[in-house]
Amino acid sequence: MDTPFDSSSDPFTEAGFRALARRGLNTAPSEAIFDPCSGQALGSSDWDLNPELKGDLAVMPPPRPAAVLVPIMLRETLTVLFTQRTQDMPSHPGQISFPGGKVEASDADALQCALREAHEEIGLTADHVEPLGYLDSYRTGTGFLITPAVGLVRPGFTMALAAAEVAEVFEVPLSFLMDEANHEKAQREWRGRQRHYYAMPYDGRYIWGATAGMLKNMQLRLFQRF
Repeated sequence: MDTPFDSSSDPFTEAGFRALARRGLNTAPSEAIFDPCSGQALGSSDWDLNPELKGDLAVMPPPRPAAVLVPIMLRETLTVLFTQRTQDMPSHPGQISFPGGKVEASDADALQCALREAHEEIGLTADHVEPLGYLDSYRTGTGFLITPAVGLVRPGFTMALAAAEVAEVFEVPLSFLMDEANHEKAQREWRGRQRHYYAMPYDGRYIWGATAGMLKNMQLRLFQRF
C-alpha cells in the first residue's frame, strides 16, 4: 500500500518530491497513446491544445520511439536541468529541451536510451542518476513518441557538452515550472495552420512545445493538488 503523502512536506525538496513520485509516476513506459482508427489521442501530445487537429494522427505513419531524461537536480530546493540546442542542429535548432534522442537498436530500453543520450550530450553519467519512474509518453507532431524518464541527479559530475548539439545548459526551479500560473498558452502558424502549445518563459529563456508539454504532464500527475 502506498504511504499517504504528507501535505505538510515541501514538494520541492528531495523528500517531498520522492513521495509525490512514488504516488504519481508510471513504473514503466506507457503504451502508444492514440487510436489508429479514430485518430483520438489517448495521452499527452502536441494535440492537447489542438483537439480539432487530432484527425492528423490517423493518417500519420507510426511514430519513431525516442526517450528523454527529465533531470531533477538535488539542490536544497529542487531544480530541473535543460539543454539549449545549437543553432546549426538540423532539427529544432536553438530550442530548449531535455537530454535525449531517438531510441537506437543498441538500447535495451527507453531508460537506457535517455541515460546514454544524457552522457553523450552533457557528460552526465548513470551513477549520478537515480531513476524514479516515467511521465506519460508524449506524441509529437514531428513523428516521435517520447518516453520521459524522471530521475534525481546528484551534482558533482563533470559537465562535458557535445559541441555540435548543445550550446549550453541551465537550471530552473522546479517550483516555478510546476506553478500553473507560469503555464502560458501560445500559438503560431505551423504547416499552414495555427497550432496552440504550452510555454513557460523563465529569465529570458523560452521553454515551449514538447518540453513544456511534458512538464505540464508532470504538473498534472504530481502537483495538481497544490
